[in-house]
Amino acid sequence: MKQTINEFWLNNSETIIALGYKVILAIAILIASAVLAKSVKKAIKNSNATLKKVDNTLLPILSSVAGYAVYIIGGVFILDIFGVNTASLIALMGAAGLAIGLALKDTLSNIAAGMMLLILRPFKVGDFVEIGSMQGTVSEVNLFTSVFQTIDGLYIASPNGIVWGNNIKNFTRNGKRRMDIVVGISYADSIDDGFAVLKDIAANESRLLSEPAPQVMVTAMAESSVNIQLRAWAKNEDYWQTYWDLNKRVKESIERAGLTIPFPQRTLHIPEGVVRKN
Repeated sequence: MKQTINEFWLNNSETIIALGYKVILAIAILIASAVLAKSVKKAIKNSNATLKKVDNTLLPILSSVAGYAVYIIGGVFILDIFGVNTASLIALMGAAGLAIGLALKDTLSNIAAGMMLLILRPFKVGDFVEIGSMQGTVSEVNLFTSVFQTIDGLYIASPNGIVWGNNIKNFTRNGKRRMDIVVGISYADSIDDGFAVLKDIAANESRLLSEPAPQVMVTAMAESSVNIQLRAWAKNEDYWQTYWDLNKRVKESIERAGLTIPFPQRTLHIPEGVVRKN
């Protein structure tokens, strides 16, 4: 038995040593890949604290993809050590990836759009936006869909491809919004008196911003009225309540100042001699 083992060793020692060397090298590459993947994932997760440019939703995805990429590269090295034709394997994987990509093109399109939304951040969770005909508050942004809650409490989940392909109007991002309060006064009333009423209202409303300064102007010579407007800015959190309060205050103040808020009227002229027939 001992002689048989010795003969086997003598006949195959070079092969065994070479195989052992390859196994040890493969294990070393595997360990190095694990350490490197962990380090890369940690570095990506910690990078946003410094850069503050990548959405937190995207960080776990980027770190996982980077970790898998390190393992795949390590696996290719290991296969190459054992003599596997990695060039053919990579070509085969590329062909398989192309076939899968064509089969899942719509899904992959949504993933790509989701990554663009998460990287460029045209909106974030909590923003009030208008996308196409939809208006709502952003509840969630992920790789496949974006979730919104409308003003009347509806849940809307929209594919990211549709969101990215539309114009995105973000009402929240700049931190302030302009309101336009329009009121009509009679053609017989003084425009300057109307301006004075609107300026007094703006001067006594603390929620309006001083910069940009409020403005008053004539916006239209309508059929039944001269339309004057108060244009002012408020912070996002004050906008709607201020807008509602100002509309009420403008109506009351215009009437208190003796000005008239007319309504559409029609004057009917009946020519003389026209007899009504029953």
